Amino acid sequence: MEIHELVQEMNVLERQMSLYEEKYGVLSEEFYHALMAGHLGKFDEYDETRWDFLRWQGLYKTWEHRKREYMDIIRGREIATLLRFQPAY
Repeated sequence: MEIHELVQEMNVLERQMSLYEEKYGVLSEEFYHALMAGHLGKFDEYDETRWDFLRWQGLYKTWEHRKREYMDIIRGREIATLLRFQPAY
């Protein structure tokens, strides 16, 4: 996957995660760590939150994976070599 495709996908994922962040009032990173630590089990009894949390978890894990791919690409490279420069003329 090209770096610009990773950036686009990460931005889409961030927009989707922001809907859950606004709905539940916490950032995705804190939500994910609480979920993985088992602190959100009481919400399993509610269908809406159970499905929201599954979707949110998937979005966050995918975002993390794409972030690692992005970092692997840019590590040790000059940003100038990665820019998609398109002159307006």
